[in-house]
Amino acid sequence: MTHSAHILVTGGGLNGPALALALAQAGFRVTVIDSLPCDTRADPAFDGRAYALALTSRRLLAAIGIWQHVAERAEPMLGIRVRDGKAGGSAGPRTLEFDHAEIEEGPMGHMVEDRHLRRALLDAMQEEARITHLAGETVTAQEVQPGGVIVTLASGERIRGALLVGADGRHGGTAARAGIGRMEWGYGQTAVVCAVAHEKPHQGIAHQVFWPAGPLAILPLTGNRSAIVWSESDTRAARIMAMDDAGFLAALRPAVGDVLGALSLVGKRFSYPLGLSLAHEVVAARVALLGDAAHGVHPIAGQGLNAGLRDVAALADVLSEAKARGEDPGAPTVLARYARWRRFDTATLAFATDGFNRLFSNDNPLLRRVRDLGLGAVNAVPGLRRAFIREAAGLTGDLPRLMRGP
Repeated sequence: MTHSAHILVTGGGLNGPALALALAQAGFRVTVIDSLPCDTRADPAFDGRAYALALTSRRLLAAIGIWQHVAERAEPMLGIRVRDGKAGGSAGPRTLEFDHAEIEEGPMGHMVEDRHLRRALLDAMQEEARITHLAGETVTAQEVQPGGVIVTLASGERIRGALLVGADGRHGGTAARAGIGRMEWGYGQTAVVCAVAHEKPHQGIAHQVFWPAGPLAILPLTGNRSAIVWSESDTRAARIMAMDDAGFLAALRPAVGDVLGALSLVGKRFSYPLGLSLAHEVVAARVALLGDAAHGVHPIAGQGLNAGLRDVAALADVLSEAKARGEDPGAPTVLARYARWRRFDTATLAFATDGFNRLFSNDNPLLRRVRDLGLGAVNAVPGLRRAFIREAAGLTGDLPRLMRGP
């Protein structure tokens, strides 16, 4: 045994470091075990995604000292416009509009690119004395013992902690080694992701167009740019990714329409297969799961990272309270509190995104009529529209302390 900590975290993406910082603030010693080297994580071209951070996620990032480092690179989301697209490239008759002015708390969220958020988290971990970041290390085994859990690394090092948190993604080993099964399926869709510059200003408006093959999101970034998340069938997405830049833009323009004027590609294109993955349980003996390790969902509502950060805030609350009471942070009674808090929300989100994708990713005339009626009803009822905005901003439900704001 060469090392010990209060809490062990597997996974160095976004949720794992965020949890480590929150727990370090509460006085825990945390070891983060990341299979990738720091240089790989810090490379601006590592991940092309941008995230629609809900208002409550921004509050969490502010509480753990991250927001101040990304705020200047974040674009406020002042509105959302939703349209139902028809086969052949025409839009449906209704546009559903959400305006941030309908809630009192300010912008419903901010767009932040992965490259900025990831680097801020890495830098913050390096500066926090209570966090040990083991980059380029892989867990090969985990063993629950009385009073703790031991992980063995590929390097041969063994580390002991009171609790092991799996933040290592949908196919990470923490859940599998703990005997936690998964329910998962693919959608036959791939998300093509890139950033574009455009002729017209986006005015802080996010656009979501539901085409029969899958949704297209156009999300405002700083500098008169927008992030594109284009969900297409696997076959067509592969063809799109194989196009040169001119061919790609020619294929993209009809899907986007003329709302932003002329488009030009900024940087690389990325692609990600889409599916649902839901762990049967979020806790086991001395193990807790969060983020994609617990629930991987379709990006149709832009809530994947927000759900992971809500896990972070809830688990940090539970463990901080346990510490204040003198409880063992890995005790079954402590982990049961986290499971009760997050189980319903994560299952609801998973099946809601699955249902929305199935409802909108088709050209069935009957379902199209249902969609038109639904969009019209929400648009016509201010109270219902406001409820949707508050949900998107993360303001509903039992908020963890780190998401309540000052």
